[in-house]
Amino acid sequence: MTSRRITALGAAFALSALFGPGAALAAAAPPAAGSTAAPSVTAAAPRAAGIPVFTDGHGLRLVPEDMQVHGPTDFTLTVTTPQVSGKHRIRILLPAAYATDPDRRWPVTYFLHGGGGTVDDVAAAPALHADSMITVVPDGGLKGWYADWVMQNTAEGAANWQTFHLSQVVPFIDANLRTRTDRAHRAVVGLSMGGFGALHYAQARPDLFGHVAALSGGVDFGMWQVRAAVLATELNVTGAWCASTTSGSAGSGRCTGYGPVVDSDAIFGSPYPVFGADRVWNAVDPAAPANLARLSGSGITLYTGNNDLVDVHTAAASHTVKGRLDRLGVPSRLVDYGNGASLSPSCNGGHNYGCWAPALADYVPRLEGAFAAAG
Repeated sequence: MTSRRITALGAAFALSALFGPGAALAAAAPPAAGSTAAPSVTAAAPRAAGIPVFTDGHGLRLVPEDMQVHGPTDFTLTVTTPQVSGKHRIRILLPAAYATDPDRRWPVTYFLHGGGGTVDDVAAAPALHADSMITVVPDGGLKGWYADWVMQNTAEGAANWQTFHLSQVVPFIDANLRTRTDRAHRAVVGLSMGGFGALHYAQARPDLFGHVAALSGGVDFGMWQVRAAVLATELNVTGAWCASTTSGSAGSGRCTGYGPVVDSDAIFGSPYPVFGADRVWNAVDPAAPANLARLSGSGITLYTGNNDLVDVHTAAASHTVKGRLDRLGVPSRLVDYGNGASLSPSCNGGHNYGCWAPALADYVPRLEGAFAAAG
C-alpha cells in the first residue's frame, strides 16, 4: 500500500510549483537601524546588572550560566522543561522605568518569531522595545508551529510548544515580573509561522490574551499552500519557503533551515482531507469560523503585503480571515499594504522585516492606546 505521507521529494516538487525557481532569492530581513547589540555576556550576578532575579517555577528550570545580558532592559534567560526537549531561550525587553518605578505593574506583549527564526529576531523590530510595556519573546523552535505535536518520538523529541508557552512561560513571567495579569493588558503578536501561533493562542486561550496581531501569517489551514509550508519545515525543504519565511538570523541574510527532518505527519497529523485524516489541522485552523468566534471581544489586527511569492498567499489567507470575522460580526482591522509603498520606503510588499518592522511601528502605538484605555 502506498504511503500517504509526503516525501521530501514530493514536498520539494509542491513547493517548486508554489514558489517557482526564483523563490530562494527572496529578500532577507534587513538589519534594524541601531540594532547592533552590545556583546552578550553570561550574567553571574544579575542583581548587579540591574536585571530582576528570576526563580524556577511552573515547570521551568533556569540555566543561570546561560543567561545573557544585552543591556539594562534587554536580557535573555535560558530554561529547560520536560515539555520541550533541550534548552530554550526567553528574551525579555523591559520598559526603561521598570527598575525606577517599583510600584508599577506593566502590560505584556508576547512576540512569536517566524519559522527558522530565534528570539533574537526581535532586534529587527525596535518598536517592540517600548517604554509602556514588557515584551517577552519565547523560543518557538525552528519549526515548532506553536503546537503540541501529534508525534513526540521524532528527532526533535518532546515538542509540546503550546503547553510550554501558555501553561509555563506565561505564568512564569507573571510570577517573576510586575505584570498586569488580566487579558485586557496582555497581547500576543506574531509573524509568518508566529502569525499562525498568535491567532491560534488567542483562540485557544481568550482568557489570557485580549489583543492579537498576525503579520504575514499562515492563518488559513484550508489553503494547500499554507499546509505545504508546514510540510516544508517538517521535511527541512530549504530554499523556497525558508529563504523568505525566516527572519531567523534577522539581518544576516542567511537561512538556517529547520533542523532535523521529521515525519510529515509529526506536527498536525496527516494533511490529507480523506476520511477525516486531517482532523487536527481543521481543529486548530485559525480561519475556521468556530475558532474565529472565540476572538469576540478581542482586539484583532492583521497585516500583510501581497508582492512576493509568499505574501501573495498570506494576503489571501488574511482576507479570508477578515471576511469571516466580518460575517461573524467580530470587529477587526486588516492592513494589506500591497507592494509596500503605502507603508514604508523599506517595504517591498514581501515577506521580510523591511515590511514587518514598520508594520509593528504602526501597530505598537495602537496597542499601547488599547492598554491605556483598559485602565
